[in-house]
Amino acid sequence: DVQLQASGGGLVQAGGSLRLSCAASGFTFKDYTIGWFRQAPGKEREGIACIDTSDGVTYIADSVKGRFTISSDNAKNTVYLHMNSLKAEDTAVYYCAADRLVGPRIAQAVGVMLPRYDYWGQGTLVTVSS
Repeated sequence: DVQLQASGGGLVQAGGSLRLSCAASGFTFKDYTIGWFRQAPGKEREGIACIDTSDGVTYIADSVKGRFTISSDNAKNTVYLHMNSLKAEDTAVYYCAADRLVGPRIAQAVGVMLPRYDYWGQGTLVTVSS
């Protein structure tokens, strides 16, 4: 079975850092793009970062560019979201997702991560206190 296990969320003060992990299993990791989305209360789900695990090409949304980065450890079938200089508005449930077709190049071309990913994890809550 395909599984995406997101972890690493928690409570952090504004200006702090967190690293989220997305551990994948049940599919050929290097054939997929792994993306991170977030959803704050009352807001739509927002795609913030994705990585093509076959070559490391990434996309970072403008809303987090310069503060968040994404990386992949293919040996561990795990993608990380490194979040720095956190702000109160970063408070949200963060989800990781996997897809074979929708990758960072498409996101770069259209300027947004399309939410049409095949597989989704359960989410991890990040709360940033101001």
